Formats: sequence, C-alpha cells, structure tokens
Amino acid sequence: MEMSEYSIVDVRTHEEFVGGHVAGSINIPLQEILQRVSELDALKQPIIFCCASGMRSGQATEYFKAKGYNCSNGGGWMEVSARFNPQQ
Repeated sequence: MEMSEYSIVDVRTHEEFVGGHVAGSINIPLQEILQRVSELDALKQPIIFCCASGMRSGQATEYFKAKGYNCSNGGGWMEVSARFNPQQ
C-alpha cells in the first residue's frame, strides 16, 4: 500500500515523537486528539494509529471506530515503521 492511500497518526507526546517516528506520520498526542478532530477529518483514510506500545493507539482506534472512522491500531511506532517503510 502506498503512503498516499492511508495516513499514519502517532498519538504519543510531542517529546516522544521528536525522539523518533514513522516517516510521513503526523503527531496528534492522545491528550489533544479530541480538540484536533478536524485534522483527522482532513486525512486520507484509513488512518493507522500508533504509539509506543499500542495502548494509546488502541484507545484512539476504539474511540474513532465507534465514530465511524476507517482506522486501525498499528501498535508500536517501530513496528509500523518496519511494516510501512521497509526500505529504512
């Protein structure tokens, strides 16, 4: 799947994101996500959420699936990076 066919949203804190993230992903920390829904609405779906371990991204996925978004929990950002950017 090409990056133009989906979006990756990292729900870790800004500090965690700056320390390393999936190439091409955007950072919307879980604690800010409800105030930034318009940014999610503008993204290409499906949305793949990721974080450090899959816990926070699981919370985001559960919430937004219930709201009708096409999204999934990618788990930890390093696993998502390996799966979607194997050339790195």
